[in-house]
Amino acid sequence: MTRTLPTRSSTAWIEESDCDVAAFRTVVEQRIDLADYPHATEVRAEVLVYSAETFAGNSAGAGRRTLQAELIRAFADGPGVVIIENAFDHSVLDKATTAFNELIAEQRVSNGAKGDHFGKPGANDRIWNAAQKLALHAPEVYATYYANDVLALVSQAWLGPRYQMTSQVNVVNPGGAAQIPHRDYHLGFVNVDQLSAYPAHVHRTSAVLTLQGAVAHCDMPLESGPTMLLPHSQKFEAGYIAFYRPEFLEYFAENMVQSPLRKGDAVFFNPALYHGAGSNVSTDIARMANLMQISSPFGRAMESLDRGAMVRAVYPALQAMKTAGRPDHELVNAVVATAEGYPFPTNLDSDQPIGSLAPPSQVDTVLAALAAGYTPEQLDASLTAQHERRIP
Repeated sequence: MTRTLPTRSSTAWIEESDCDVAAFRTVVEQRIDLADYPHATEVRAEVLVYSAETFAGNSAGAGRRTLQAELIRAFADGPGVVIIENAFDHSVLDKATTAFNELIAEQRVSNGAKGDHFGKPGANDRIWNAAQKLALHAPEVYATYYANDVLALVSQAWLGPRYQMTSQVNVVNPGGAAQIPHRDYHLGFVNVDQLSAYPAHVHRTSAVLTLQGAVAHCDMPLESGPTMLLPHSQKFEAGYIAFYRPEFLEYFAENMVQSPLRKGDAVFFNPALYHGAGSNVSTDIARMANLMQISSPFGRAMESLDRGAMVRAVYPALQAMKTAGRPDHELVNAVVATAEGYPFPTNLDSDQPIGSLAPPSQVDTVLAALAAGYTPEQLDASLTAQHERRIP
């Protein structure tokens, strides 16, 4: 049985001493035993590989629950990543690929080149909010594509029965550069200078609220740059802070693994796993993947509030507090209680995070307005423009 090493901080906060590359090395250099994962067909560079046939043979009842338990263990305590071969039927995949290419062509004509968190506009082809766009463009294709039970079985294992699907199609063209290694949503999109303000248990919780996935829409040999992965790295609790540090980036570069994928294969991984798209050094492969972020529906407040209206109403009072010399932290407290503090979800077509991990949140907009001495009318214009950028 694979031995799981302790990786949790001994305090309520992630401390500087927790960001120790030697301790990180001890965690990620663990090795799994295929016997511990009886449904897997092989271990490929420390990545568990499954077949779609195994999923079909365990699609219901006790077999489904047993397979899901194994996947949970793989994501949480094992390597953190699995590949499922032949997860999508080619006839379904081809229709979706055709639809995605039609959307890309329309996008080039109407909106110009799209950028993403790491690639400048024009370097790759990106369809933000691809799930909604596919549903509206080709609803029958969408329904068949997302009826896939391999996708459902994995998503339900990590997130429960009412998971929520978003996706972005990314086509990395020949010559496309690699991404910087990173962790993903939620804390993976928080500015580095704010990460240590989140207690250790939030660092642990963030990773169980989403699951990352990618479906290969073409063959992806190594020269096309399939995703770079660092198995077991999801277990290092300080990882959201540490991945920015040069010694961790260097370790990733020297020890990451890549696995070629065939058309129809799918890879799923814990969002806290260190990963990044590889460089496409091929001359003729436009590497297309449907990147999925599958989320828990639970990360929401109980009531629906019109925070824009609240901010507009309260802003003159905040200005008066500032003029009266109230401490800055009290103003921040009032703004955080009133405005929307997280920039997502948003419309990434018009609210793109180019040059940053995320667009500004409503809290950022209000604090910037206070610092700049905006009038209520100027704040209203800023909030209106921000709201319009966020509308799908």
